[in-house]
Amino acid sequence: MPKPIVAIVGRPNVGKSTLFNRLVEERLAIVSDTAGTTRDRLYGDAEFAGRQFVVVDTGGLALDERDDLPGTPAAMLAGVRAQAQIAIDEADAVVFVVDVEQGLTPHDSEIADILRRSAKPVYLVVNKADNEKRAQDAVEFFQLGLGDPIPISALHGVGTGDLLDQIIANLPAATEQPPAEFPRLAIVGRTNVGKSSLLNAILGEERAMVSDMPGTTRDALDTEVLWDGQRLVLIDTAGLRKRGHIDPGIERYSSLRALRAIQRADVALLVIDAAAGVLAQDQHVASYILAEGKGVVIVVNKWDLIEKDERTIIEFTKRVRAALDFIAYAPIVFVSAKTRQRVRQVIEKALAVRVAWHLRAPTGELNELVRAATTKHAPVSKGKRTLKFFYATQADGAPPTFVFFVNDKRLVHFTYERFLENQIRERWGFEGAPLRMIFRNRRAEK
Repeated sequence: MPKPIVAIVGRPNVGKSTLFNRLVEERLAIVSDTAGTTRDRLYGDAEFAGRQFVVVDTGGLALDERDDLPGTPAAMLAGVRAQAQIAIDEADAVVFVVDVEQGLTPHDSEIADILRRSAKPVYLVVNKADNEKRAQDAVEFFQLGLGDPIPISALHGVGTGDLLDQIIANLPAATEQPPAEFPRLAIVGRTNVGKSSLLNAILGEERAMVSDMPGTTRDALDTEVLWDGQRLVLIDTAGLRKRGHIDPGIERYSSLRALRAIQRADVALLVIDAAAGVLAQDQHVASYILAEGKGVVIVVNKWDLIEKDERTIIEFTKRVRAALDFIAYAPIVFVSAKTRQRVRQVIEKALAVRVAWHLRAPTGELNELVRAATTKHAPVSKGKRTLKFFYATQADGAPPTFVFFVNDKRLVHFTYERFLENQIRERWGFEGAPLRMIFRNRRAEK
């Protein structure tokens, strides 16, 4: 069920990350007085008045790799426009944060020019208005032409409730993902790992490209491909196939497309650069896949650049597993998009993962497995209480969701939950598919 997306944009050091932390009610973003602390996009789930949505924290829109070089105002302005446009295009609503202490700046006006031309709801938030005088000073920002300024203090939570009231009043409702007519595979990953090369390698392997279908984003295309007689849809998040080169500074701001693509996909192909290994941003993208409950295949690209011996693939697999231990169920395929080495295996493995993603375990066999598992490894008691299982069923597929009726769900330790998950995977596989484990209380029958 794709959730509406709210992007927080603005100049560096105006309090975007502080507001992000306030809205998601967690300290996820690094908050610092140093301009440009947020270099990568950060996502968090938020809920207010029963409405759920995704909040996106962005880096300062005036930041560009060339900002450190003197005499490049044109390049900086181009970066501002391109980055702001991506945030506007991909979000359902935009929160534009300005700083009442610094007052109105030329960069605020430049960003406002772009926002005024968008068809998206824009909320002009005047941050650091933590007293009556500063709240009155917020009227200066009327001249931006974005409606009434909303004075808040993200640090102290002042005014954020009024802001949320306005946001949820205009957000589109979260909608159910329609059933997939064909398998949908999203190619995702951080910048410069070879997503576009992998897409081109798949399309160039004597496969018939049936059509280019517009996706839900401005630049991405969903490409329908005939693969060994089976139709499937490739969701391209790289956005490079038609436009050629994209500046790395701008590319950094395109990961919102990955989130959109993951939401619409059955299986995500998480592309990793073999030369660089697993980096923090790879882990972030993997966490988005897990949070959305999608199937996943880890694609280690540029394998042709690695010097190898008989243990190279074994040692590299260990490093990948250690860095991405929270998706340890994901298969790994080592490829070279450049030479098309093992590209066929990527699609074959993805289609197998999709089958596992939809797989359902028979209820009778599932309960037999639970009885055998609890006999083999009894739950640890807490005081005089011992965890008891009454019944288990698979409530859903895509992703596989299991419900266990127990005497007291508070007695379920995460290690025992992991034990049961491992038992289920050992019995039915579910390779590449996340398993959702739900425990509910039920009184024992007399």
